[in-house]
Amino acid sequence: MTNDGFSRRALLHGTVAAGVVTAVGATAAHAAVPGFYNPFSGYRITGTWEEHLSRGSLGGIDFGMAVGTRLPAAGGGVVTNTPNNGTGGHTVTIQHDNGYRSQYLHLSQFLLANGTRVGMGGIVGLSGGEPGAPGSGSSTGPHVHWHMINPSGVRINPLTYLGSGSGLPKTSTEQDGVPGAVMWKRAQNWLRLEQGYTGPIDGVPGANTYAALQRGVRAYGYTGPIDGVPGPATWAGVQRLAARWGYTGPIDGVMGPNSWRGFARFLNQDKYD
Repeated sequence: MTNDGFSRRALLHGTVAAGVVTAVGATAAHAAVPGFYNPFSGYRITGTWEEHLSRGSLGGIDFGMAVGTRLPAAGGGVVTNTPNNGTGGHTVTIQHDNGYRSQYLHLSQFLLANGTRVGMGGIVGLSGGEPGAPGSGSSTGPHVHWHMINPSGVRINPLTYLGSGSGLPKTSTEQDGVPGAVMWKRAQNWLRLEQGYTGPIDGVPGANTYAALQRGVRAYGYTGPIDGVPGPATWAGVQRLAARWGYTGPIDGVMGPNSWRGFARFLNQDKYD
């Protein structure tokens, strides 16, 4: 934490002025809606919109984070706190000036009084979600749940609203086994959503893309350094991921057309559009 109480993460994502963080740089650039950004882009998604719908929820995105993490406002507006809001536990609602609302669920603590106006990036509360803890609702692990509600009262996916699901085309690598810019754009979007990548979605992989890729394939047996320099061990991790998506070749760290096809099938999931 910095001396003024704002996290290093917040400072990386914005500038502090009069106690409010204003988003700048790569994170803000991802938002298609002026005055809004994704304040949780650096955290791993532990529950997708589709997963919420499949278990009967009206929808939401879960971001895994330690209890007590500061929660910035995705956009400016007026705060309303709802203690013990059923399964959502402690819930903060931000009524945005354009008629949309953001809701964060499972808080451990509210930080602002009802009716307080907050700017984009201002801290509205602390995350929670520890099972059984006050305010956690039905949460089964530390995280924050975020959804938005449009002016008609319909719950919507905030990542789609902000443009992170901006309609990237499907990559033809799934058919031809040749990696190209579209495949890497989809890879960068996957890594941005789930592995903390904060660089551009430009289809040109560099050290930041590869470092996020190395984080992403930790779950597939990669144990090397997160140094942004991919080698056979990194690519073996990608092949193990690809094996979940139809790749049947050797795990030898040498990417070929079949390895790329399997990886592309993974990336062509709608959630990485």
